Amino acid sequence: MGETQPPEKVPVPEENPSVERQAVPEKPPVPQEKPQKPDSKGEAHDNRPAQPVDPRSTASRSAIMPAGEVACRKRLDGLGVEFEEREPESDPSGCALPYPIAVKSFGKTVGITPDALMDCAMAEAAARFATGIVSPAAKTTYGAELKSVSQASAYVCRPRNGSTKLSEHAFGNALDIARFILADGTAIDIGPTPDPKAAKFLADIRESACGPFKTVLGPGSDADHERHFHLDLAPRRNGGTFCQ
Repeated sequence: MGETQPPEKVPVPEENPSVERQAVPEKPPVPQEKPQKPDSKGEAHDNRPAQPVDPRSTASRSAIMPAGEVACRKRLDGLGVEFEEREPESDPSGCALPYPIAVKSFGKTVGITPDALMDCAMAEAAARFATGIVSPAAKTTYGAELKSVSQASAYVCRPRNGSTKLSEHAFGNALDIARFILADGTAIDIGPTPDPKAAKFLADIRESACGPFKTVLGPGSDADHERHFHLDLAPRRNGGTFCQ
């Protein structure tokens, strides 16, 4: 008998070093955020709905002053308000005041310091408030009429405190009053703890301001209004008011 030959070993194929092993992921991959669709120019845009824009933010100044602005200025002249025309105000954030005026007095007998930049409608409302409400109330309570108003803020490009929504100041549609000075030199500061006489006077004119103005805020409203009256003509539904 012949010798038995050992069985041949089956060759094991060698690994191809050019082929990389793919690691098995431990967790399924997290789907990536869907890329924004490019427009016809190849630029990507955010398709999320935009926040509503205040229509006043897009107001522009025309070559000819609108009839309403002209009529308002004639009424200011009739009230004896001293004012100057100023260049339009605008800002990328949305602040806009296309027909501003710098108010230097609220009438022949009532001044304002410093000059206040605002919209004409706001200037008219503030002048009527100062001469028609504050001055007679001062005469009744103190025996002396109003001489001047110290303002803390008029047109300012900023949002509301604690909010991203633009303030009415950003449209020249608000005025902050910090002090009233009477003809006899009496100064009445707006604050959280006025004396009893001043407290009654301030409470009376504050109540009377609600109506002519759409927003009236002051001491007790919140911490931001502890030392001034905030008055504005904010457009509200059905002409409503917000007074605190």
